[in-house]
Amino acid sequence: MEKIFNNAGPSVPGLHYMIDPLERINAREIEALISQQRYFVLHAPRQTGKTTSLLALVQRLNAADEYRACYANIEGAQTARQDVAEGLRTVCGAIERAAKGDLYDERLNAWTQAALSANGPNGVLTGLLQSWSENSDRPVVLVLDEIDSLVGDTLISVLRQIRAGYADRPRRFPQTVILCGVRDVRDYRIHTAHQEIITGGSAFNIKAASLRLGNFNPQETESLWQQHQEETGQQIDPAIFPKLWEDTCGQPWLINALGYEVTWRDRELRDRSRPITLERYKAARDRLIQSRATHLDQLADKLRDGRVRRVVEALLSGEPVVERFPEDDLQYLEDQGLIRRKPQLTIANRIYQEILPLEITALMQDVLTESQFWYVGPDHRLDVPKLLNAFQQFFREHSEAWLDRFEYSEAGPQLLMQAFLQRIVDNDGRVTREYGLGRRRTDLFIEWPLDETQGYRGPIQKIVVELKLLRTAPETTLADGLKQTAECADKCGANEAYLVIFDRRRPDRSWDERIWQRAESHAGRTINVWGM
Repeated sequence: MEKIFNNAGPSVPGLHYMIDPLERINAREIEALISQQRYFVLHAPRQTGKTTSLLALVQRLNAADEYRACYANIEGAQTARQDVAEGLRTVCGAIERAAKGDLYDERLNAWTQAALSANGPNGVLTGLLQSWSENSDRPVVLVLDEIDSLVGDTLISVLRQIRAGYADRPRRFPQTVILCGVRDVRDYRIHTAHQEIITGGSAFNIKAASLRLGNFNPQETESLWQQHQEETGQQIDPAIFPKLWEDTCGQPWLINALGYEVTWRDRELRDRSRPITLERYKAARDRLIQSRATHLDQLADKLRDGRVRRVVEALLSGEPVVERFPEDDLQYLEDQGLIRRKPQLTIANRIYQEILPLEITALMQDVLTESQFWYVGPDHRLDVPKLLNAFQQFFREHSEAWLDRFEYSEAGPQLLMQAFLQRIVDNDGRVTREYGLGRRRTDLFIEWPLDETQGYRGPIQKIVVELKLLRTAPETTLADGLKQTAECADKCGANEAYLVIFDRRRPDRSWDERIWQRAESHAGRTINVWGM
């Protein structure tokens, strides 16, 4: 059986295409910390290969026969929430099962029962780890995954019970405990049952280091896909690899999900004699974006977090960000995998750039009644002026009602325009978005196939629609907008260019003042401009 791209759960050697998981976490650095008897944190966004790497680390440590290493996923204790007794029973049970499975050690349950009887739930974990370490022929290394899924007093109790035994390591407590989760322990804001807020740093002040598992680099991204070509002989168009990097910026789940989409869900390409072309890749990318797969759904769920909303809203609207938000908020979003900060602050990758506005405007798209039929001519061309005129009237009649109840109100006009446009273009065309950080702009590039039988292999209508916010001088905004629209159209090879300016200066200005439309010229190109 040939290997596959893994888009669910830990990767398995021999079954999945893989990048060496031990190289990704720098196993030598981790082994140095273990030899120094350090307790530390390894964190990474979800579905970046963290569990795969941790399991490989435990296997390596046990194969060397210097430590007794054990990996335990304690996510099951999340449902206990503030019930410390139930939560600690679940945590200890996860460690017992892991020791039995990894080390064939069946003694831990008896130690748990003895510790619970002697110390109660707020001492049971300390007692279990103490008994295990005292009776182990080698120092214990414990990896606790999904630690940050625990809630309230349960999480506080776990952190403090580990801290309580720290001074007795390695003879009477694990030599090393590695806490793993999505966030660094410093970001824990733990609400107790009595409504106190305790930070993770204060509850676990024995942390020696915070290690972050990053994304693949460009070489690793390409290498993973080339493993498929080497194994099956199926040729991959090299033109795909720059696009794959732009779309994912190395996010491991996205790279694997796209690989699975194009090599397996595309039934025609299961025939390994057929090459994987750039157009087949783009089609797979579009299907993945529309699929709302679990990973992408979890991403959308984060948009309800206030810290996430404020930064993402500024990015979507093109507002300046760095000066407005605390460093901790930006670090939190980077740890969650939602943004990149180098070479400049931006949404993490091109697929997330597409997903975020789609998720934010999902309700809008569901209730909009516009039909594609009205905006497609006999020659199958998309009539963009007609579409923008219709949106201008829609915005005049309905924007206040929409924006008043819209959570992302700062970016509301651009998002409302995107929802309207997506409703028309969806399925038959493709919209690509780019956000101009600090320049109050959003570039929309529309590709519209003109021959239904050939699709994207035939002639394409290429359109740029630039969305820009007006907050100061209209003349400056218009001049900047025309220049930016022309540059974007040249970059994309578009033969149609449109500029939409949303007036955000004074909400009390009349609609007759705010609504206008005219043609302008810049660098030899005609650009139609709509104000609203």
